[in-house]
Amino acid sequence: MQFAIQYRGSYSDSLGSAVCPFYCSYSGYKDELLWGAAWLFRATNNVYYFNFIRSLGANDGTDIFSWDNKYAGARVLLSRRSLLNRDMAFEPYRQQAEDFVCRILPNSPYSSTQYTPGGLMFKLSQSNLQHVTSITFLLTTYSKYMAATKHTFNCGNLLVTSNTLRSLSKRQVDYILGENPLKMSYMVGYGSDYPRRIHHRGSSLPSEAIHPQSFGCEGGFQPFYYTANPNPNILTGAVVGGPNQNDFFPDDRTDYSHSEPATYINAALVGPLAFFAGSFNM
Repeated sequence: MQFAIQYRGSYSDSLGSAVCPFYCSYSGYKDELLWGAAWLFRATNNVYYFNFIRSLGANDGTDIFSWDNKYAGARVLLSRRSLLNRDMAFEPYRQQAEDFVCRILPNSPYSSTQYTPGGLMFKLSQSNLQHVTSITFLLTTYSKYMAATKHTFNCGNLLVTSNTLRSLSKRQVDYILGENPLKMSYMVGYGSDYPRRIHHRGSSLPSEAIHPQSFGCEGGFQPFYYTANPNPNILTGAVVGGPNQNDFFPDDRTDYSHSEPATYINAALVGPLAFFAGSFNM
């Protein structure tokens, strides 16, 4: 953290084309500093990190939480101190966290979030489920804070309760696991119908037992990548990029923006799944 504070800048400023355009730091580096300092303050309670957080200043509102933009996550984490500890110094972060929620809720007058006809949050056409899982993670987290303190707030004339966030979160998780217009689970191996042609080399190439010859870096495109056959190996538990804005999913491994699984999709889903599996919500 000291290194990051002293030598500020985005990694993509140095790495350039090695990470761009797919993994450029489009949001800059301040969100990483805020995210890191928020977690270090949570772990150590060292006022140094809180003073550093305040030195970063206020930032504009956001309606997204992702590998590239961590502002919303940091604000929800910092709001915990306001709600659970009644610490007024953290009140601005509670307000920012609730501003974020108001931008997500479908019935909020401040919503900037689209939903598919089937009820799925839709943020971006490429790997949309990464945003669904990460935003849902924050909603379940804030719902837990609200329930613990019996806290409510308003988005204009819309009263928001812990159950408001819980219900929307459950709808997103249920959609991912198969309650959607296609009746398809977007978690590979879960349910009776799930993606069979995911954009994943280990899943789409045959095993060594079947194909003992090795593959080079460019190997495997023919005949395995471009075939219409299902992948020979089931990558159990992987969540893919998901359907388009009309709830349609092509199940085509060449369409990586919809068929590719990623850690930044799966990792964020762990939180909501734990939330709904836990005794807190039984």
